[in-house]
Amino acid sequence: METLARELEKNKAFFQREFRDAMDFMLRDLDLGGTKAALLALDGLVSKQIITLSILDPLLASPPPAGTPVLPYIEEQVLSSMEQKRERKIPALLALLMSGFALLLVDGWEEAVAFGVQGFATRSPAEPQNEVMQRGAKDGFTESFLTNIAMIRRRMKTTALKFVKMEVGSVSRTPLALCYVEGAVSPEILRQVKARLSQCDLKTVLGAGYLSAFLDQGRLFRGVGITERPDVVCGKIQEGRVAILVEGTPSALLVPFLFLEHFQTLDDYLARPFYGTFLRWLKYLSFFLSSFLPGLYVAVVTHHPEMLPEALLRKVAQAEGETPFPVMGETLLLYFLYEVLREAGLRAPRSLSATVSIVGGLVLGDTAVSAGLVGAPSLMVVALTAIAGYAVPRLYEPLALLRLGFLLAGHFLGVWGVMIGLVLVLLDLCGTSSFGVPLLSPISPLDGKLSVRDVLARAPWPRLSKGEALVQDMPGSRERGQ
Repeated sequence: METLARELEKNKAFFQREFRDAMDFMLRDLDLGGTKAALLALDGLVSKQIITLSILDPLLASPPPAGTPVLPYIEEQVLSSMEQKRERKIPALLALLMSGFALLLVDGWEEAVAFGVQGFATRSPAEPQNEVMQRGAKDGFTESFLTNIAMIRRRMKTTALKFVKMEVGSVSRTPLALCYVEGAVSPEILRQVKARLSQCDLKTVLGAGYLSAFLDQGRLFRGVGITERPDVVCGKIQEGRVAILVEGTPSALLVPFLFLEHFQTLDDYLARPFYGTFLRWLKYLSFFLSSFLPGLYVAVVTHHPEMLPEALLRKVAQAEGETPFPVMGETLLLYFLYEVLREAGLRAPRSLSATVSIVGGLVLGDTAVSAGLVGAPSLMVVALTAIAGYAVPRLYEPLALLRLGFLLAGHFLGVWGVMIGLVLVLLDLCGTSSFGVPLLSPISPLDGKLSVRDVLARAPWPRLSKGEALVQDMPGSRERGQ
């Protein structure tokens, strides 16, 4: 059955058969001045109060006069619902019903009227847990993409702000919205985003992360950003990016997303320029420490001890002489122990997360050193690596692999192995692009003006406000060449 039948009983039987054994399916029979009708809805997705006040009360109080076309009379003179539409195709009606709409079926009509009466519970905006800012706004995205759209619209009062609705998932039919600024976004990038999302052949999409692999297929670093903050989305779409708001996900995807943007936060632009520049370089240093420190430590101690000062070499040799494991073994052991403790802290109930941190950080660490299982220098290196990684939390996933890769390279090939690994990472970064925009732009290819203004330093706002820095105009971009 692709479309509604003219007989009400056939339509009722079809919906009752489709929703058999579904306790949330509601069907109310109505008599509209001698014409039989039925109102359908799913409990929990609709507001019964809105249905009663906006639909049932007006219908029963003002039935259509005899000889009057029922549906036009109801739409134009009876119902006061703002969001209503006619539909006759069964798949569309099922999707509307499961999206919080109520359906009015009338005997003798092959069309139904759908009313937007959504009333499901949603979480109020709260401060983002993963993007804490000192001076920025304290509201973050929620699981309702309509609420997220309103939060963006409230900050950008311009008709150039556009939202395009799409659906992904052949079974879940998850709604999402593409958000962009007309005139700033590249039409080609927007076309590619729509094409890649339309080619998503997943049956169920339960989060924005499901779509990352379809939007960008980068190797180690991807050109897809994620944020929980509406103010960050407003800033990015003004630079020509496309934001993707997915129903059920309290975050937004941003494409294309450059590698250097992982080191930029809203606090950098709210602070004074010299302090913003200091924070930027602090994050760069933290990234290199978190990536290279374990590998360099193992490489130098194992293959190049002459590179250490004599006093430090004595301390390291003394500590390693009292432990049963080689430097590589204890560093690798501490690395995996840290990863286990981190995962346990994330997954444990909040009432136990503090206990996990205390047990892991104090009891296990101090006991392991006191018992002579690991050396204090190795423990300090792993701890410093972990703390430095917290300065760039967006890069945690690639950092976890980089640490392990550089650790193995340093153990087998020494400092030369770490340098070879660095070259391979740079080649991967320089050879990866997102929607035609080089991932390492504007450093590679180099644009001196952009690099000095907002990469190597954070220029004052009077200077930043001069001219537009659109992502499609970055050096090396295919759009720029055209």
